[in-house]
Parts: sequence; C-alpha cells; structure tokens
Amino acid sequence: MKQKIFPYLWFDDQAEQAAHFYTAIFQNGKMGEINYLEDGRPGAEIKILTLSFALAGLQIHALNGGPEFSFTPAHSFFVTCRDEAEMDALWGKLSSGGRILMEFGEYPFSKKFGWLMDQFGVSWQVNLDAQPQHVAPCLMFVGQQAGRAEEAMQLYTSLFKNSQIQHIERYAAGDGDTEGTVKHARFSLAGQDFVAMDSGFDHQFGFTPAFSFFVECKDQQEVDYFWEKLIEDGGEPSQCGWLADKFGVSWQIVPSALGEMINDPDPQRAQRVTQAMLQMTKIDIEELRQAYDRK
Repeated sequence: MKQKIFPYLWFDDQAEQAAHFYTAIFQNGKMGEINYLEDGRPGAEIKILTLSFALAGLQIHALNGGPEFSFTPAHSFFVTCRDEAEMDALWGKLSSGGRILMEFGEYPFSKKFGWLMDQFGVSWQVNLDAQPQHVAPCLMFVGQQAGRAEEAMQLYTSLFKNSQIQHIERYAAGDGDTEGTVKHARFSLAGQDFVAMDSGFDHQFGFTPAFSFFVECKDQQEVDYFWEKLIEDGGEPSQCGWLADKFGVSWQIVPSALGEMINDPDPQRAQRVTQAMLQMTKIDIEELRQAYDRK
C-alpha cells in the first residue's frame, strides 16, 4: 500500500547527517530523494533543503529549516524489536550523545523498554516485542492537551479512509487526574500505524512544527477536504500548506502536483512555482499551474 502520511522532521541544518545515521542503524534503512536549495548566484554554496529516507519500511521526510523549531518528546517514534540483541544494539547507537528519558530496562508493561532523545533531539521509544522491527509515530498529549488523545484519534480516523482505533489501554482507578484517559493506544490512518498516549505529568513541552505530518493529496478537492477538516474548531492555518489542528499537532496538506512541478527539469518553471507556493496559505493547484505555464 502506498504511504499517504509522512512524518516530517524539521532540522537545523542536520537533516542529511541525521538521515544517514538513522538509515545505517535501522533495518531496511534507505536514503531517498534529495532536493537542493539554489539561489542562482555564481559560486554560491548549494545546500540540501529537503530529503526523504526509510526506516523499517516507514518513509520519512526531513527539512533543513533552521533553528526556529525544536523537537520535544510530545512527538516520538515507537520502535518494536524482535529480540534483545537487536534492541540493545539499536539503543546503544541511538543513546550515544543523547539524553535518557526513561531508563532502559524492565517495566510492568514490558520486559524491556527505554525512551530517549537522540543527538539530534528526536525522541525514540524502544520496546521489546515478538515481531519484526517496526517504527510508528507516537503522539503524547501533555499540558493543556492532556486527556485528549482519544478525541484526537476519533477525529483523525474519521478523516482518513482505511483507518481505525485498534487498541486502547486506559489509566486505572486511583491514577488521579489521568484515570480513564489513554495510557497507550494503537491506531491506523490510511493503513499506517500510529501510537497515542496521555500524560498527566507537568511536562514543560508540547507539540511543535519540528515534527509534522505531510499528507500527499491527489487533487484540489482532497487538499480542500483535509485543510478544512483539520482547522475546524480551533485549528490555525499557516503558510505553504502548513496548519496546526485544534490539538496543536502540525500538518502539511500538499498536492502531489506541487512536487512534480517543483522538480521540473526547467529551473525557471520550478522557481516560479516555488515563489507562488511561498505566497500561499492553503495550496491552490490552479495558481501553481498558472505560475508553471507563465512565459
């Protein structure tokens, strides 16, 4: 099944370094397309703007966007490993130069588990499970969003075809303010696996645009649909197809036609489309085509 939703990581000029590091340590790690930023000046340095890579079958996009946004543990990747040797090796490499959030060891919910923030600031939960290595994005609802994980899952699964909430484990009676909220949940969107949880701890962080979800849309109708549904009831539109939904989760709603036009071999066409896109909030395919065809 073709992937529709891509985790999108905003780095401060470390996207290529991070992608090579991750693809070297995960199973089926593979580098994908690389796009460069060229300003047209003779002798100017050509820099990587965006790239893609795959880890254990999950396609991920990355951007060298500058220092404006930073990763937080509200977004993480939940990784399952088949055996302890595989898990130990992965943990050792991810933890090098990083910061431990939950010590690597046995917990009531797992024979072996650990949570860390790696050298690039990206958070990983690594869990022992009797299945092949698997990577899924995880959303932790904290602060003002704590207790809203189930509401968010219900919204997201209602918007995407081939989606469902697969399992919810709730905090038990006696767990204070978190009682009845989501301790750990699995859900799927467009056939892709996701994880969600609530946390009642007084974390001093939340969702940021450093970790967003890039939704590839087939046409303007699909762009309009996801855009309007995700900004309903308190979401906030931003520039270039970006938005934050009512829970603070960032999304990019992007037609596949944009990538096709930006990657056109004619640099003038690609530049005109890029400039048109930079002026937009919601992406308008017809306006992009007008810029593309302009002489």
